Amino acid sequence: MRRFRLPLCSAARGFRPHAPRGLRVRLVVAFLLAAAFGALLTAGLTFHRARAAILDRAEETAVADLRTQLDSLAPDLTLPPTAEDLRGLTRQIDQAGGARAWHASASYRGGEPVTASPGTPPVPDELRRAVQDSGRAVHQRTEHDGRPWLALGMPVAYTDDSGDTDTGTDTGPGTHADAGSLSGLTVYAAFPLDDDRSDIDALVTAAEAGAVPALALALVPALFAARSVLRPVRRLRHGAERIAAGELDTRLDAPGRDELADLTRSFNTMAETLERDSAELRRLEAGARRFAADVAHELRTPLAAMAAVTEVLDEDAASGVLPADTEDAVRLISEEVRALARTVEDLMEVSRFDARAAPVHREDVDLRTLVTKTLQLRGWAHDERVRADLPEPAPVRVDLRRIDVVLGNLVANALHHGRPPVTVAVRVRGDRVRVTVTDRGPGIPDEALPYVFDRFYKADAARPRSGGSGLGLAIAQENAALNDGTLTAANHPDGGAVFTLTLPSAASSPGTT
Repeated sequence: MRRFRLPLCSAARGFRPHAPRGLRVRLVVAFLLAAAFGALLTAGLTFHRARAAILDRAEETAVADLRTQLDSLAPDLTLPPTAEDLRGLTRQIDQAGGARAWHASASYRGGEPVTASPGTPPVPDELRRAVQDSGRAVHQRTEHDGRPWLALGMPVAYTDDSGDTDTGTDTGPGTHADAGSLSGLTVYAAFPLDDDRSDIDALVTAAEAGAVPALALALVPALFAARSVLRPVRRLRHGAERIAAGELDTRLDAPGRDELADLTRSFNTMAETLERDSAELRRLEAGARRFAADVAHELRTPLAAMAAVTEVLDEDAASGVLPADTEDAVRLISEEVRALARTVEDLMEVSRFDARAAPVHREDVDLRTLVTKTLQLRGWAHDERVRADLPEPAPVRVDLRRIDVVLGNLVANALHHGRPPVTVAVRVRGDRVRVTVTDRGPGIPDEALPYVFDRFYKADAARPRSGGSGLGLAIAQENAALNDGTLTAANHPDGGAVFTLTLPSAASSPGTT
């Protein structure tokens, strides 16, 4: 048997929210969803209660009306009734129903219900069994021809020993009549619930019509709530950007006692700690740089004197006037003094880089000429270990001394750590000029590549004294940057290390006419 059911609000059909982007949108959507859920829950509960009240009222009224009609019509019925008597009774009930449009039927002692109207819906078997078992009025909602109906079943009882009948007025619905007073006559009635269904549909329509205005009204507090939440978040973002830009003295107001205020106070604490630590680090770094510069400066004078003495001793060693052991010691001391002097000069140069006091004097030159002079000054021009590949003019505007230092350090590094031949190649690529220094050695270990330009870095940590200070490549990179160039390191696919110096051509260099 199909029960009478009415659909709830259909506004939620097919609703598939998409994941919103942005904190503001997500806050507004979450607020609206919460408001919609609350409104839908309230509307659903209200609809359920109102629907139940409408149907209960219809059922109670129908039972009372049918009882009233039977109280007036049943006493005139002769028992046991014939089929024509039952048909007449149902006809009278249908006529008395008026606007309710009764469709009545009656049965005696469990027989088939008799009706006077051909359009009367069949009496549900469950309803018949319920009336017989309970001996009292029973109602049931059903569906017939696509319409909701209310079906009633009401037994008729004797009122006294004289044989008069009664519908059990003194026993309301839910109480059992005396089993001995039942007459055996049962009246069934059914009528459509179209009016009640219209009232319920009106409730659904009202709920659907009120949903959009409710959401529109909820949008205002949603925007206000999103703004109140996002304002401190936006301040935190601006504060973080200012700190990232170096403004470590940034502080934010933290009014209130909520979580965002606590977050803002934590931000201020973090900024204060960063500012204090940064100031301490800057102080220590400045002290370290000043110490290195002061030490290098103080060592220059005694080293110059030591170098002069070692030159005299070198001449004596070369003339053979010194004993063999003394001669070896003199040469060892001379080499160490020269290495120490180079290290001090490198430290002085690094200190100038750090102080941003390194002067740059640019001149127009063909890079091929500069490479040739660098090789000649260091005795590599006729050295079979070094090859020059200079096929085309390469005009640049650079500081000649600094680029000479870069090239000299790269070739010396290739000869010391790689294997000859070392190739120095110059190529022009558009508005850039490239100088590559390639050796045939084992190359640079992959784990060392990111650090080859770091100061005092040496790939072989087990051999800290590798014949250099560890500052040559760092100084070369700084000099390349001072000339608006770049210096990179890589490994050649066929083996060996490749250092590439890239400089702007003379046509694209700043200050060129």
